[in-house]
Amino acid sequence: MRRILVILLILITRDSYAQRQSGHPVSKVTPAIEAGINRLNRISDSILLWAPDSARKLAENALLLAQKYEYTAGEAQSFYNIGHVYWAQSYYAISLFYLNSALKYLPKNKPLDAADYYMATGRTYADLQNYSQALHCLDTAFHYAGADVGSRAEVYGERAYVYCALKQYDRALMAAQRSLQLDKALGLRQDIAILYGRLAAIYTGKKSYTVALRYDDTAYTMSIQTANRRLRARTLAEYAYINNQLRKFDPAVKYAQECIKLADSIGFVGARASAYKELIRTFELKNDLKQALFYQKRYNVLQDSLDDAEKLKTTQLIKNYFEFNSRMNKATLIELNQRENKAKIKSQQELILILISSLFIMTVILFATYYFYKQKKLLSNKFQQQHKALLDQKHLIELQTANLEMANSLKDKLLTVIAHDLRTPIANLSNMVEMFEGGDLSASDITGLMKNINPIVKGAEFTLYNLLEWAGNQVKGKGIHTSNVDVFLLGVEMEQTFKHALQQKNIEFINSAYPGQSVTADENHLKVILRNLVSNAIKFTAENGTITLSTAVENKGLIISVGDNGRGMTADELNKLFHIHTHFSSEGTDGEPGTGIGLLLCKELVELNGGKLKVESAPGKGSTFYFNLPLIKAYA
Repeated sequence: MRRILVILLILITRDSYAQRQSGHPVSKVTPAIEAGINRLNRISDSILLWAPDSARKLAENALLLAQKYEYTAGEAQSFYNIGHVYWAQSYYAISLFYLNSALKYLPKNKPLDAADYYMATGRTYADLQNYSQALHCLDTAFHYAGADVGSRAEVYGERAYVYCALKQYDRALMAAQRSLQLDKALGLRQDIAILYGRLAAIYTGKKSYTVALRYDDTAYTMSIQTANRRLRARTLAEYAYINNQLRKFDPAVKYAQECIKLADSIGFVGARASAYKELIRTFELKNDLKQALFYQKRYNVLQDSLDDAEKLKTTQLIKNYFEFNSRMNKATLIELNQRENKAKIKSQQELILILISSLFIMTVILFATYYFYKQKKLLSNKFQQQHKALLDQKHLIELQTANLEMANSLKDKLLTVIAHDLRTPIANLSNMVEMFEGGDLSASDITGLMKNINPIVKGAEFTLYNLLEWAGNQVKGKGIHTSNVDVFLLGVEMEQTFKHALQQKNIEFINSAYPGQSVTADENHLKVILRNLVSNAIKFTAENGTITLSTAVENKGLIISVGDNGRGMTADELNKLFHIHTHFSSEGTDGEPGTGIGLLLCKELVELNGGKLKVESAPGKGSTFYFNLPLIKAYA
């Protein structure tokens, strides 16, 4: 009988869903209505284990609202909650009807909801002893669970239930322990309590009653803590069974009677039936046939009432289905009438449009004279706008002229500074050559002069290199050739490059860059940047000072800094430092000259490689220039 009811209910579900889909409904739900339906379903889900009748009523109200406003996700959740309630009360065939309905209405973009619905459906098939279909549903649920740990734990728990029913206790134990491990990691006390009950059932099936009782004790305590009255009733029935197996008849009777009382309060027919079975077994084993017959009659009445209830519920479901179908047909008729009315309204709108067009043409004719009158005024306004545009264009040309004059002034300034910086070393070299040719210099004099002139020549060479690099960027375009560059090795190269200058002022160069930390950048650009920053640091650091090259990883990038404990800069100097129209140059601690173009070139090359050049400085405390570049993937 139960199998026939299941088949009939599933067929009704499919037919109802097919009709619903054929109508292509457009959702009329508003955010406020959607929130109200979801709230009813949340409350229903939270109370179904201890107040199933109230939970069902709330879910039914949510279903009516969801159907009225064509809120598909709300219908799916409402069907699921009603099915869950009927499952909790052991009306498995009716529960299956609602769970299958939930699957039909479930939106495709909610995989975790699909996992829950398939789990509940699989558990219900297991209660109907259709274990192959139950495992198929659980496999589907596992697929939808994906990487969600909580959902996977629930699937393992339901598999343990099915394997236990199939008497495959070892597989059941493995699944239950896996589920318990995941639930404990997530702290899901409700699910943990249920799993202790399932472990008890597994060990009961294996006839390890002592172990089973320990798990039952834990499940019973946690059922009180989590307000799971269904689990508590099931545990009491388990106590009665184990005590019967251990020939402890008085405790068995006590637990069975407590189970019946609790099961009646929540409508849990399955637990009550199990308790009656244990009472019948107890009194049969005690040879009290009168009491055994008494409880046998009660058990028979319960089974008859359960069958009648399933028939009644099924009849009501069929009635509700045809009522809903009638409502759908009425809605279709209303839609057809609306279409006819829309067609009539459209024809009337076309007639009105013709009349409006005629009126528009007449209006155009009436306003034609006024239009020609307005043309003169419009032409006058147009001439005024053209005059204003000419004035704006003149102003733009003046601005461009000023910018060109400023750029030309900058060029003249650069050429003047460069000529000055180059004239001194060239003049010194010329004098040395004349004195050498005249025999006025000895070999020792020449050696001393060469040591003194070497920094000046290096400075001139450095100035020329910066100028060529800057001019090349302006003329050739800003192209880069990136590679993996080890900053520590560049620091070693900088120390060698400026070894003489460092020794002259007795400055200590500290290479704190982390060896092996490579960045993605144009190596030649990075060398130019570091040469300029180290050269500036030497220039503005007094004797016995310190210059430090260091690196630090930040946000998958590398911060490269060059710091000194030299003269430092004022706030006004910092504001002018990186602007092409306000840049300046000042002499070093030993009177070293400079063009001021080096830092502009550094800023341009850093930005070209995807970084940003910044500086921190204070008078008398030194300066630190730092910029960021991307690390290679292996270090990022």
